[in-house]
Amino acid sequence: MPQETEIAGEKYEVLDAKERMTVPDCFVLKNKTGTGHGEAKFYVGNDNKETWDFFDDFGRRCMLLKSDLLKYLRDAEAEYKNPQQPYRNKDDLPTDWERHLFDVEAEDEIIWFGITHQSQIEGPRVYIKSSDRGYKLIRTISLPEVTYLSALKLRNSAGEVVYYFRLFLDYFGEEEHPSEVKEEIEEIEEDTAIADEKKLQIVRARKGQGEYREKLLKECPFCPITLVTDDRILIASHIKPWIKSENGEKTDPKNGFMFTPTYDFLFDRGFISFNDDRTILISPWLSKMTLSKLGLSPGKKYTMLPVEGREGYLRYHRENIFKR
Repeated sequence: MPQETEIAGEKYEVLDAKERMTVPDCFVLKNKTGTGHGEAKFYVGNDNKETWDFFDDFGRRCMLLKSDLLKYLRDAEAEYKNPQQPYRNKDDLPTDWERHLFDVEAEDEIIWFGITHQSQIEGPRVYIKSSDRGYKLIRTISLPEVTYLSALKLRNSAGEVVYYFRLFLDYFGEEEHPSEVKEEIEEIEEDTAIADEKKLQIVRARKGQGEYREKLLKECPFCPITLVTDDRILIASHIKPWIKSENGEKTDPKNGFMFTPTYDFLFDRGFISFNDDRTILISPWLSKMTLSKLGLSPGKKYTMLPVEGREGYLRYHRENIFKR
């Protein structure tokens, strides 16, 4: 059964996904860490069948969603206001963030734009470019190296095929910004109402360690997807992220699953989630090739998934973490 997604009330069939295209420093207009000038061309893949199967027609309409851009900016707020990279315009970033938020708020929900193939560049890499407003928004608000662009190839009910682009953040392998984690830990350590031993338990729970892990292992001594029981390779994964949880939720074993590393990563990053009936939800932002290699299929039920007592946390994950 083909995957579907809904955008502004219209249903689209998901034909495939181009999963991760890193936004380089040379591409952004102002948020630069180096000395180069901005270049409109953007690398979308190597010159091979996989790239050309996805970008088989550069004349197709492309879209961004205002809601996605606003989410990106809110997720990027910590880096704009507490930058970890040596941006040239470091002092301007907090004000720029406010301005970007204001500008994006004024856009329509669907921002249509076009792309062309940068055909005059020879070599084994494929580039696109555009002078349209949507494309310029990507170049304007993106923070280099910690931002990646993904695209879905979609078909609507009229048979039109379009490309849907979206910005995501990855802080060099971490979803949480270092300054947010540091601030949260400092608040816990300074809270005189919390006993020292409890503070240690809360902080250690961030890494799935200590009492949190021990209690979770008692409730779920295996990965419910792979059924692996070797606790040396099981990760205590939070359902509602540690940084977003109240102190009691941070150490609540009901706010977690034990997963093997691949599925811990997929769940933590929102590429998979689960319904209360134990059926898996798979993000459309995973390509068909990746799904095939992982052996994942939408709607499969994992009967050993311990759902009882976790329904509220799972609802949060579906609504806030899962990449729809």
